[in-house]
Amino acid sequence: MRRRTRYSVLIALSIFALIGVAVFLRFHAPPEVARLLPESDAIVYFNLKPIRAASRFDQKPITPSPEYKKFLDATGIRFDRDLDRAAFSLHRMPDPNGPNGPVAYSEVMEGRFDANRLLAWFDANATSRETYAGHTIYTIPVEGRSFRVTTLGYDMVAGSNMPTVEQIHSIIDRYASAASPFSGSSLLSARYREVPIFALAWGIGHVGLPFSDNGKIKVYGLTLPLGEDTELIASVTFRGSLHLRVEEIAPSEDIAKHTELNLSTLLNLVRGFAPQTATTPEDMATRDLLNSLKIDRHEDRVLITGTVPTAVLESAAASH
Repeated sequence: MRRRTRYSVLIALSIFALIGVAVFLRFHAPPEVARLLPESDAIVYFNLKPIRAASRFDQKPITPSPEYKKFLDATGIRFDRDLDRAAFSLHRMPDPNGPNGPVAYSEVMEGRFDANRLLAWFDANATSRETYAGHTIYTIPVEGRSFRVTTLGYDMVAGSNMPTVEQIHSIIDRYASAASPFSGSSLLSARYREVPIFALAWGIGHVGLPFSDNGKIKVYGLTLPLGEDTELIASVTFRGSLHLRVEEIAPSEDIAKHTELNLSTLLNLVRGFAPQTATTPEDMATRDLLNSLKIDRHEDRVLITGTVPTAVLESAAASH
């Protein structure tokens, strides 16, 4: 009887231990929408639920473009209100001046959708259709490019504007094995462990690609002392306020020193031109963000940290 009881206790403890390991792995695993993405040069992720709660950007009135208004009327989907999580992979195009531009995107979005209305819109606007692994892939012209899109589940949609079908096929294949916390692209496996826990938004890899111009990264007209191939780990976390963290992984310590000096000089110049007596909430938020930025270096890594006022998010959302 004692031996049987001992075995029962050991079995119960083993089961609890396995459950604990599974929960731990799932807790520290990348978000599912990111794990589904194909191989790429960079990955960007947003958890919009807490960002929406912090900035309330979904309560701001929007003025949709004519095309977006047609989509709203047909599907009832407002991305600022109904999208919860989204992950994007960035693919560098071999010819930046070609018909597909310098960067292509693949994406997985999770939220609240009326599947019937959404599928009806896909069907009405698609120029072609393909069935792959039980999923219908719709090809829809968007801004002169072919956008392939499919539904993965009742709350998940995937798409890609790459000129080939491999990326959307890869997403569907990964969806079939998404239960594994170790699944995902090689970039995710290599760099996600460096993303801070509980980050609301993050990017890894060559995240400057969408802002590249002649090999440099330009933001709001400013040319940053960073090449488009610079590998970055960027994140926004909430610790009473929104904290920005951007880390450059330089090829060498000497290059990191040079980057630190150039970024510090550029930041001082921007602070000098920025009005210190702001008159609007947006100007005040921009001033506070600039004043909070700090630049440090640790060997071959340059670190930029700062505090992001919620008004910056509200302004960005309204602009979008």
